[in-house]
Amino acid sequence: MTTHIKSYLKRGIISENPIFVQAIALCPALAVSGTVFNGLGMGLATAFVLLLTNTLISLLRGIIPIKARIPCFVVIIAGAVTAVNMLVEAFIPVLHANLGIFLPLIAVNCIILARGESFAFKNGPIRSAFDALGMGLGFTIALVSLSAIRELFGFGTLFAETPFVVTMPEAFPHTLLLILPPGAFLTLGAMMAGLRHIGAKRKSKSNSKEAAS
Repeated sequence: MTTHIKSYLKRGIISENPIFVQAIALCPALAVSGTVFNGLGMGLATAFVLLLTNTLISLLRGIIPIKARIPCFVVIIAGAVTAVNMLVEAFIPVLHANLGIFLPLIAVNCIILARGESFAFKNGPIRSAFDALGMGLGFTIALVSLSAIRELFGFGTLFAETPFVVTMPEAFPHTLLLILPPGAFLTLGAMMAGLRHIGAKRKSKSNSKEAAS
């Protein structure tokens, strides 16, 4: 079981990362990644919804009619998103205001419906929960790393709007382009290209070692 857990986490975080590899859910990723606070909040909210919906879909897969599965998935997802939206509004109003419409729009996030259809509806609740955990962590890590680069080089801060805010010296160069929509596209593109280059180099080294042996 431990091996399966590690494989699910590795798949969601690295080999099938929703943003960097599958390139899905890019709209919220680009829209709310201006600060680490917003990126982390969106990532964790999405991960929680994914965990909840994957588990519920898996538990109910025996009674959900195959022909009506998509409408059933949508109802489950909408209920989970509504609960998360209300919780964030009640306990973290600043985050709720920052994320705005993108928080309830988690209901139409490609990751949520895709994992419900491709995995949770075909597997047990424990496996589905770990699949959701891996994908949710992968989405959150990608969003936080993208947000950190944009906030650091755009605003000269990290973790703004939190008690842990870090402010760079005045001499630290600011690139205002990074906090604008084009900067989000450029940053994400550069990160995806860099990660794919690293992956290709590792694969090439692995193939060379196998050929040598």
